[in-house]
This record gives sequence, C-alpha cells and structure tokens, in this order.
Amino acid sequence: MNFDYIIIGGGSAGCVLANRLSENSNHTVCLIEAGPPDDSHFIHNCNPVNMLFLMNSSKYNWKYYAEGNAKTGERKFYWPRGKTLGGSSAMNAMIYTRGHSSDYDHWAELGNIGWDFKSVLPYFKKSELQHRGEDEFHSTQGTMDVIDPNFHFPLSYAFIDACVQAGIPKNKDINGAKYEGVDFFQINQTSEGKRCHSATSFLKPVIERPNLTIITYAHVKRILIQNGIATGVEYFEKNNRRHIVKIEANKEVILSAGIIGSPQILKLSGIGPKEELEKWNIPLVKDLKGVGENLQDHPDIIIRCKAKSGTSLTTLPWPYMIKFMSKFYRNVNHIFTPTDAGGYVKSSPDIAVPDLQLQFASLRMRPHGEGMFTPMQSGFVLHVCHMRPKSRGRVLLRSSDPFDYPLIEANYFDDEMELNALVNGVKIARKIISQPAFQPYFEKEEVPGEEVQTDNQIRKFILEKAETVYHTAGSCKMGIDDMAVVDPELKVYGIKNLRVIDSSIMPTITSSNIHAPTVMIAEKGADMILQG
Repeated sequence: MNFDYIIIGGGSAGCVLANRLSENSNHTVCLIEAGPPDDSHFIHNCNPVNMLFLMNSSKYNWKYYAEGNAKTGERKFYWPRGKTLGGSSAMNAMIYTRGHSSDYDHWAELGNIGWDFKSVLPYFKKSELQHRGEDEFHSTQGTMDVIDPNFHFPLSYAFIDACVQAGIPKNKDINGAKYEGVDFFQINQTSEGKRCHSATSFLKPVIERPNLTIITYAHVKRILIQNGIATGVEYFEKNNRRHIVKIEANKEVILSAGIIGSPQILKLSGIGPKEELEKWNIPLVKDLKGVGENLQDHPDIIIRCKAKSGTSLTTLPWPYMIKFMSKFYRNVNHIFTPTDAGGYVKSSPDIAVPDLQLQFASLRMRPHGEGMFTPMQSGFVLHVCHMRPKSRGRVLLRSSDPFDYPLIEANYFDDEMELNALVNGVKIARKIISQPAFQPYFEKEEVPGEEVQTDNQIRKFILEKAETVYHTAGSCKMGIDDMAVVDPELKVYGIKNLRVIDSSIMPTITSSNIHAPTVMIAEKGADMILQG
C-alpha cells in the first residue's frame, strides 16, 4: 500500500485532484473517502424529493450541527455535509456561481500571490463545459457541465419580472463581466437532466486508470508524520475501529476533507493549537494556532409566502407535486432545480459590490427543524443571504477519538454588520414581492408576517430564524500571517509533503455558492503539485 500521492476526501476538490494527478501514468494516486460510493439513484436523479432525502440521510450525509450563541438563542444549526464520492456536490442544489472578481483580488492583496481573479480565471474555465458556448469567461473544454435549466414554474418568471420592476437589473450571466442582477441560475447537470457532481465530472471519466486507486468507507485516523515530513495515512477500513490500515506516500499527502474534516484531521495528527492538543493528550507535531479558526458561513433568512387559490400549477402543492416528481422517473429530461432563480443585490446604495444573494423557489420551504416543506398549499420562498460576513467561527475537537464529531462554533452575527445588512435585505425582498408581477399569485406573507415591521422586529426575526445556506469556508486559511495554516502554494506551514486543498483554505469566503470556487482551488492546487 504505497502510492505517490494520497488524497484524503473524495469531495468537490478531491475528485478533481484524483483526476489531474493520475493523468501522468507514472504517478500512482490513492483517493480515500469516508463515505460510500455515489452509486445511488438518489444522487444522480435530480428529483427534488431525492435532494430532500440526501439532506437527511445518515448514509450520505455527515449531518453535523453547529453551536449557537447568545445572540441566536443558543439554538443549534443543522450543517449537512456530503459523505460520499462527490462530497457536498452530490447533494447540493447544483447552482453554479463563482463570486465577484474582487473576492480573489482581495486574497492576493492579503499576500496570496497568484490568487487574483485574472490568475484563477483559467482554472475556472479549465473544468467547465459551458453549454452556452465559449467566451472570455467560459469554456467548453472541461468535463463539468454548466447548463441552463429547461423547466421553470411561472412564479419564477414572475420573480424575475418583479425584480426588474423593483429596479434590479436583469443579468443573464452573473459569472461573467457583470455580477449584479438577477436571472435564472445555471446549474451543474448534464443535458439528460442528471446531476453533474465532482464524481461524475472528474472521477467517472478516469475511473479505469490502473494508476488510480479509490477506497471508500475509509475513515481517517491520522496523517503519519516523521521528522516533520508527511509520510502516509492511517485509516479505519470500512469504518471499523478494529481494522486500521496504513498507506504510505512517496511524494505528498493532500488533505481535502472539507471545512470540518480537514482541521479535525490536522489536529488529530498533532498539527494545531498547542493548548488544544495538550487538552486531549495528542502529541504535538507542529503548533499552528490557526487550524480550525477563521470559519465563515453565509447566514440566510427565508421570506415565505402563500399563493392564491387556483394557482396550483404555478408552484408545488401536494397533488401536483406527486404528478410533477413522477416525470423524473419516466426519463423526461427536465433540467431543473427547485431554487432556480436569483442573483446579487446591494443591501445599501453606498456599498461598492453587491453583498446579498437572492434565491427564489416555488416551494413553501421551512427552515431546518420545522419540517422543510408545507406542501398542502402552494406558495413560494425568497432566500436572502449575506455574502461577505465579518463574523468568524471555529472548529474544535471534542476528544481525541476520530469518530467523535468536532465542536463547531458558527458565531453567526458576532459582528453586527451582517445582521444590519439582512434587515435591509428583508425590506428589499418585500419590495420585490409587492411588485405587480407577483399580484396574480401572492396571497399573503406567512413568514415573518405583516406584524413584523420595525427594524428591531426584523432583527429579532432574523436572530430567531436565520440558518446556514450550506456555504462554508476558511477553517485552514491560506496566507502569510501568523494565523495562516497553508502558504499560497497550499503547503502546510512547518510540515513537508503535506497540503490542504479544499474550501477550508479560503482566507475570506467567496460571495457565491461554494462548489465552483472549490473546484477552481483544486485545479490550481493540482497544477502547483505537478509543476513541483
């Protein structure tokens, strides 16, 4: 069990790395994943009911919970994370967004040379199979499908019209020259309407390579380090505590276990804050106080509305839902995602770059813990998500047991800035919903409700109801300061032959859904490795 490269984690980044590093037949590559293979129809068939199953499945989902704080009433936050080949891209809503160019230029300004937007754009394009065709920002040469849905409910069209009526520009390509504006999202699906997650995009085309080994159900115990050099990995075979397997790396160990798994594995391997490792009697290999810190997320709030009676075919009430969902099992090639329309707006006119993302769905969705859907009457929701939070959380060990879930502190609204922005975001959402385009469908605002009007009332509503929107990053940040975990080449400080390559290296979170930037990070990281 000896390989040139060992990749820990078969998610959005790990699948890319396995593909690129095994292109050279002289390299032997091993990809290990804690979860099962992605061979379930729940993953590949894009029926929204399947997505709901995955969001609550213990087999394909880590089902983490983040702790609350005094501001949010100490309530816990459900943080689903994919546990299968493809990772979270195997269970997300498939929305393809990259963020604003200033996100990446800011990384470079922090000392991460080579991570400005001009430098990373070729790596976005490298993986992309853009069904609209090539241009300055897009490519048709990759294997990750980026496509326009071919099915939308009438209410989604009404939402876009209402945004324009409210003064928000229409923007066909939010991943192109302009960022601000709304339209239908592009998504990661094939032309046959199947999910195009990282395993489909990057592993499936190369799975028969003799120099690529893929091991599933492999829960990592620790990275092996000798004299400051990463030499291999120990993992529990088939997640069995009694069966520990050791594999060795001739060249590098690459950690791609995500924003929770990557800092946890580093700490279990003796790399992290000295005081925390001493608490759990873990021998110190390298004192890196930034491991697990700098955790970031996009806090999200939902405006939920009921639709007028007689508009059942515009949304998904219960009788029509059954009929509609059945189409996905009759090989009707609907390219569709429930949250199909949205874009970016400014919470205030004096902000230079839009800081709020809107996501619209023709479903009466509820926050986690409240049943998710209310299908007996038609309706819709408008998500308002803050894209540039200043609040920072962290990932801490609960014990030295690799099977114990870490302690996740989200620290939502630790900084008041994002709370104030979301107050304005609720007002913007209400302005959109009040436009003439919605009037044939709109019956009443169900949440937060007409009684919630003042800024203080809206603030209270946000603190009580805000949730994650599954965009998390930053817990092993890249940088040149004393809180950085990896350098601009993604090498772990103080340890040779060890890199972290996933969304945890983001010094500041991108103003986007996370999958596309994570794939870009892996493309660039693979290039760095291969260039020596």
